Amino acid sequence: MRVAIVGIGIHKFGRTPDRSGLQQGVYATRRALEDAGLRWRDMQFGYGGSYSSGNADALANELGLTGMPFTNVLNGCATGGSALLGACREIQSGAAEIGIVVGFDKHDRGAFNASPAEYGLRPWYGEAGMMVTTQFFAMKLRRYMHEHGVSADALAFVAEKAYQNGALNPHAWRRTPMSREQIRSSQMVNDPLTKYMFCSPAEGAAALVLCCESKARSFTSKPVFVSAAVMRTRLTGGFEVYAPAISADAAPNATELASRAAYDAAGVGPGDIDIASVQDTEAGAEIMHMAENGFCAHGEQEKLLCEGATRISGRLPINTDGGCLANGEPIGASGLRQIYECVLQLRGTAGSRQVPREISTAYTHVYGAPGISAVTILQR
Repeated sequence: MRVAIVGIGIHKFGRTPDRSGLQQGVYATRRALEDAGLRWRDMQFGYGGSYSSGNADALANELGLTGMPFTNVLNGCATGGSALLGACREIQSGAAEIGIVVGFDKHDRGAFNASPAEYGLRPWYGEAGMMVTTQFFAMKLRRYMHEHGVSADALAFVAEKAYQNGALNPHAWRRTPMSREQIRSSQMVNDPLTKYMFCSPAEGAAALVLCCESKARSFTSKPVFVSAAVMRTRLTGGFEVYAPAISADAAPNATELASRAAYDAAGVGPGDIDIASVQDTEAGAEIMHMAENGFCAHGEQEKLLCEGATRISGRLPINTDGGCLANGEPIGASGLRQIYECVLQLRGTAGSRQVPREISTAYTHVYGAPGISAVTILQR
């Protein structure tokens, strides 16, 4: 049984000094309920997540203490995707017919400050600088570029596209287009990644109202259905963030496992996808994830980027809202932001960034530490 998305809401990403992360979550939830024509007391359950802004179930203090069950989720950058997965199972099991999923966060400025012990690692991992994710991402990307013939120019193509798309998105943080030369010549952070090839910790919130397929058209004339929602973790030998070693024989990574499972569950293949949102913590991540999610072979990405295949008007638009690069990454909200954007696109209501052709199938992918990937496939 498919699950329907009948309401969506979002709070602007970036910095909102006068509003807490929880209040941003309340704002997004109210917008999603309004979009579905429902009230908080109509919700039979809730799932939600936040990394830095407290428990998501505290939303009830603002929205109403109705006694409904609410599950708090924390699963790194895959928090939103994991919350959606849990909510879908709630409805598919028959335990409930309608519920809410929400994610929000308000991170401090600067980099995340994770501890090796939180990930089962010894102190040496941090002492060697590997807990600094910018360094790990750059190292992983350097290896990938060497193995598959990807140039640094491809990274600038990805970031340029992100800021162009972000300029069209009223909810994005970075809304100023940048040229490839500006991006390439910005401050080097970890070679080959410059300042404007990275996303930043941010603030924001997104929410979804879900219901069983049979009731979807009671709430909206344009329901979007979740045809697959899956999550996978790393295998031994996978080259993932916070992994202390790599095998000589690399295993399939979490994204490859999750994408295969999602295609099987939805009964579609990569060629059926009309639009995609993939994790772009940095520009190289989008490039690697294009292949890991099955959209092209390894090494083909640069050709597709140069041809404009991943732009809004291209064959497979990727990150039409600007992705993490333009929006920043509030961990609890990031995966649900992707869903929000894809629902807009499938409804045909994405405004100036609307894909200019008929689309029916969308794909979202999030990836986080320590090697967790969540994938959803959405259909009209």
